[in-house]
Amino acid sequence: MTEQNAPAPTAGATSAENPWPLSRLAENLKAHIERAPTTWIEGQLIEVNVRNSHAFLTMRDLEVEYSLPVTVWSSVLRTLETRPEVGSRVVAQVKPSFFLKTGRLSMNASDLRPVGLGDLLARLERLRRELAEEGLFDAARKRPLPFLPHRIGLITGANSDAEKDVRRNAALRWPAVEFEVRHAAVQGPRSVGEVIAALQELDSDPEVDVIVIARGGGALEDLLGFSDERLVRAVAAASTPVVSAIGHEADRPLLDDVADLRASTPTDAAKRVVPDVQVELQVMAEGRARLTRAVEALLTRSEREVAQLRSRPVLAEPSGMVTVRAEDVARLRERAYVSLSHRVERAGDEVRHLAARVRSLSPQSTLDRGYAVLQLGGGDVLRDPAAAPDGTPLSARVAGGRLNLTSRGPAAPTESEVNA
Repeated sequence: MTEQNAPAPTAGATSAENPWPLSRLAENLKAHIERAPTTWIEGQLIEVNVRNSHAFLTMRDLEVEYSLPVTVWSSVLRTLETRPEVGSRVVAQVKPSFFLKTGRLSMNASDLRPVGLGDLLARLERLRRELAEEGLFDAARKRPLPFLPHRIGLITGANSDAEKDVRRNAALRWPAVEFEVRHAAVQGPRSVGEVIAALQELDSDPEVDVIVIARGGGALEDLLGFSDERLVRAVAAASTPVVSAIGHEADRPLLDDVADLRASTPTDAAKRVVPDVQVELQVMAEGRARLTRAVEALLTRSEREVAQLRSRPVLAEPSGMVTVRAEDVARLRERAYVSLSHRVERAGDEVRHLAARVRSLSPQSTLDRGYAVLQLGGGDVLRDPAAAPDGTPLSARVAGGRLNLTSRGPAAPTESEVNA
């Protein structure tokens, strides 16, 4: 073989002109795959085929739709305590193997152990304790259910008895109830993802006031999806109250612990999320009767009080109080009139007395007695004769009027004046 026709050293160096032989790729794959270490895996057996004392199994993942073929050789199969069965949950110690002739990848199991009920319960209890320590199950986180939800979100299997029970019993209790239903797988590897998706969709709907997750019970293995940590955390994160109605009394899935309300069955959930219309009508009738009795008692008591008030003298003869007050007013008015009259008379006497005194002291009164007042031309009163030499014009004011005079000097006093 020339250098030009030498095979490519790596897979990336191959080309259409210089390809690898299929055997080289198969051998390289086998060498690469079988370098993987032995691994313990867990899954569910969905196919079991025993041929020539060898068991050819198909294991499926518990959460997603992944599956792998597993081969249990007769030497290992003889050492197993129980034969593998379809539907059983197992853990297997496997190592990958690549068959060159068929190009088939398989897992060779060196050990195969069924996962017993005790193991499942132990795992659930361990997860329950961990989530409880985080506070996901605390009573303080539980939200109250609305008294009468506008619309109920229901997550259940398609055409399931659980859906029929919830809808029928809820309608019997409250005929106007409305549902927003989301169908999801309630067991198997698809159940957790579908239930979470339905929960988040209903939780985002503002018309949905409460969400019911319902299933009609089953074996513990069938209910494992309702203990999945992802579903538990999704319920804890929901803003809408969630009701768990799995219908399994013996073993409680973790959904029961994180839900805001646990119903023992789907029928019980229907009774818990809506009130009974007959009971509410009876309560209303009883309340109306109590209200009627209370109003009648109040009216009777008020009538009795009114009768007692009307029997009192002030209401039996209302004009009597007015008459007494009218007499009091008349008497007081008479007293006020007399007192005021006396006061006015005394004040009149005082005024007249003061007027007489004023008149007696007035200059006019002096003039009326025959006196006169002499005044100089400027209006000054003449008090000294020396102030009016001969020829001084004077004015004399007497009671009857005024006289104009002229002075002629002082005269000699008369005998009477001297004697005076």
